[in-house]
Amino acid sequence: MWTSSEFDALSTKELYEILELRVNVFVVEQTCPYPELDGMDYDAIHIQYREHGKLLAYCRVLPPGKYAEPSIGRVIVEESKRGSGLANDLMIRAVEETENRYKESSIRLCAQAHLQSFYRRFGFETVSEEFLEDGIPHVYMIRN
Repeated sequence: MWTSSEFDALSTKELYEILELRVNVFVVEQTCPYPELDGMDYDAIHIQYREHGKLLAYCRVLPPGKYAEPSIGRVIVEESKRGSGLANDLMIRAVEETENRYKESSIRLCAQAHLQSFYRRFGFETVSEEFLEDGIPHVYMIRN
């Protein structure tokens, strides 16, 4: 089941599971110690996919502010579901949610460089040189 929630609408259990999945993948699996709790979750829209109550996919949509345009970030699929098409469904929902909520002409994301071809499928184009963020090569991408 897909849901989109503002921060204050998340239950403590949902929030815990979101943070647990993000830390397990972005910090532990990718061996990248960085401050996962960045203060931006409060203003974000949290898109989740769950089966039988288990969180399997997640991303957050930030309003314009950090960047000129709204942005999609923390795109994640639980390891057992990778390759199932769930990431495609997640990005379709994230783009639709962002367009419907913010009515902006552009959407930004900061992508791990090796995922550029994945994000291009959704209309994102690379707009920066590669740079290191927390020791991992990244690029900025924009969907106009």
